[in-house]
Amino acid sequence: MSKTEWLKIRLEPEEKEGFQQAADIAGASLSSWMRERLRRAAVRELEDASRPVPFIRINRR
Repeated sequence: MSKTEWLKIRLEPEEKEGFQQAADIAGASLSSWMRERLRRAAVRELEDASRPVPFIRINRR
């Protein structure tokens, strides 16, 4: 899957620093760390609302 979209968010400096520290601990770039955490949160929210998750593909054989 090719990443072609950008998401711009505004953060407090302390938030960004905390996110960066967490990404460093995980051994991930800040972008990768944030994307993975957003994906997890979206899956929870959508599944709780019985909605499909657009970025999860179900393999059909």
